[in-house]
Amino acid sequence: MGDRIFLSSPHMSDEGYEQEYVKKAFDTNWIAPLGENVNQFEKELAAMVGSDDAAALSSGTAAIHLALKAAGVEKGDIVFCPTLTFSATANPIIYQNAVPVFIDSDYETWNMDPNALEEAFEKYPEVKAVIVVHLYGLSADMDRIIELCKKHNVVLIEDAAESLGTYYKGRHTGTFGDYGIFSFNGNKIITTSGGGMLVSDNVERIEKVRFWATQSRDQARHYQHSELGYNYRMSNIVAGIGRGQLKVLDRRVEKKRYIFEFYKRELEALNGIELMPSNEWNKPNFWLSSIILTGKVRPIDIMIALEKENIESRPIWKPMHKQPFFEKYEFVGEGVSEKLFENGVCLPSDTKMTDKDLSRVVNIIKKLW
Repeated sequence: MGDRIFLSSPHMSDEGYEQEYVKKAFDTNWIAPLGENVNQFEKELAAMVGSDDAAALSSGTAAIHLALKAAGVEKGDIVFCPTLTFSATANPIIYQNAVPVFIDSDYETWNMDPNALEEAFEKYPEVKAVIVVHLYGLSADMDRIIELCKKHNVVLIEDAAESLGTYYKGRHTGTFGDYGIFSFNGNKIITTSGGGMLVSDNVERIEKVRFWATQSRDQARHYQHSELGYNYRMSNIVAGIGRGQLKVLDRRVEKKRYIFEFYKRELEALNGIELMPSNEWNKPNFWLSSIILTGKVRPIDIMIALEKENIESRPIWKPMHKQPFFEKYEFVGEGVSEKLFENGVCLPSDTKMTDKDLSRVVNIIKKLW
């Protein structure tokens, strides 16, 4: 059995950029939440993606939660959410005591189906917000989704947790909606070990988010709180790691694309394998290279074969409307998301993988044919 190959693990820079920023935080004894690294990380990421402002938070989940709060989502409000996503997209809807309605995917993007979204708008014209996800770094069909949200005057929140470095028609994902969120969890394309960012061109709302995220402390000599607050701010140490990671984002995206092209070249000739879609208007970061199986070989066959050789792989996300906690909520669509889940596999996409590692993976898969 060879060395462990991970699905997607942290990859610090060879130059040690991250350590420089963290060392500065230690040298100045500024290791508590907030500080220069936090301030600069916000500015640097906002400038990189082309957003007017950003708030550095403890997680991508916290960013979605405060985006919903900033959008005015309250108890009983309806929020449209893709069903094919990780639960962190949907959980904050419940935090706000709102009601999720899950929207199906389409085969062209694996993301929110604009036709199903249009159907949902007809059924629930009173909807308060729409969350769209860019799954595995593939951008959703944003033009149609934006058009529908504008038509119905509904706030659009982009969950770009998996798509930092992805472009839709030449522009960074996460910057099309009223709010965009990024995640720096350990498995993301760049990581701070944990953390997230909320971006928006609405500077006033971002400032309000910072206030909420710092326990809603009023400007007073004593501790005074006029609003409910949250302990959601990013620490200065974590932000230092993030600043260093931003410097190598382009390299990480380049390697992710290389991995996808390697799999495509080696596997697409096999009968019964389809690779994740890449549309002409989409320049993905290919965070996780994923495939769909349409023949006798099933996802579990590939996952077990890789597991026996100490190689990590995963199923496609299980749809939210099929999750025990969320199954009581409504789903709009034709069941495409279920078929993607039943037939999909996420292959190892770790940016530290060598060509030898990649060959090891594809050879194991090919033996199943």
